[in-house]
Amino acid sequence: MIFRELLDSLRRDDEGWQVAVGEDWLQGRTAFGGLQAALCVRALRDHVPADLPLRALQTTFVAPVPAGMVRLQGRVLRIGGFTVHAECRIVDGEQTLCLVVAIFGKSRGSELAIAPPQPDAGRAADGGREFRYVEGVTPAFTQHFVMRWSQGGFPFQGASEPRTCIHVRHREAQALDETHLIALADTVPSPGLSVLRKRAMASSMTWTLELFDQRTQFAFDAFWRMDTEVTAGADGYLGQSAQLWTPDGRLAALSRQSVVVFG
Repeated sequence: MIFRELLDSLRRDDEGWQVAVGEDWLQGRTAFGGLQAALCVRALRDHVPADLPLRALQTTFVAPVPAGMVRLQGRVLRIGGFTVHAECRIVDGEQTLCLVVAIFGKSRGSELAIAPPQPDAGRAADGGREFRYVEGVTPAFTQHFVMRWSQGGFPFQGASEPRTCIHVRHREAQALDETHLIALADTVPSPGLSVLRKRAMASSMTWTLELFDQRTQFAFDAFWRMDTEVTAGADGYLGQSAQLWTPDGRLAALSRQSVVVFG
């Protein structure tokens, strides 16, 4: 099932929402983190008007979300004059597996308009090395995305620095919305894995995503760019930052993750 079909299959019931997640969307033992967050935001749209933009997303990955029927519970925390705070949980009975706090906000007048420099246009997707999906070797969910490296190394190849520039897009033809942007922002592997010379498992514990340019009226096969770097690491824990750029070179989102590496 492609990403849009999976999100569209989310169904409301008396206890919240439910959706069937196939094994092709797994990342190791758990559902792809970007999918978990996207499902939560889609569920919360039952409470929040579609014309109120998503501004920030705070996600904690508490426990693995296995393939099969996934249940979600959500609620609005506060409705203010400009912003709405809401939370959604992926649950297994009384156990929380994933917790998402989403902040939606109206535009407001401000004298501040700070735009970071656009990335170097010379690092194009066309010349990048493509990451190939290999069944049983690479994470299952990666079969739904195209990733091309323009800077940095593939995982476990002993790169000299924990920094990557990767162009990403959804593989299957579909119309894009905010949930596709969320998924793209979590697609690329940690640059910390690129520095390693042997295989090791890694898992995100927390993820904060701040959205600035939410335009999604791009062709499904247009490449978005992720610039990612590990800023610090010790005792098996990494702190990494990333920027997601639109196909026309505007900053779409800032990402910050806490990642644990088992190796």
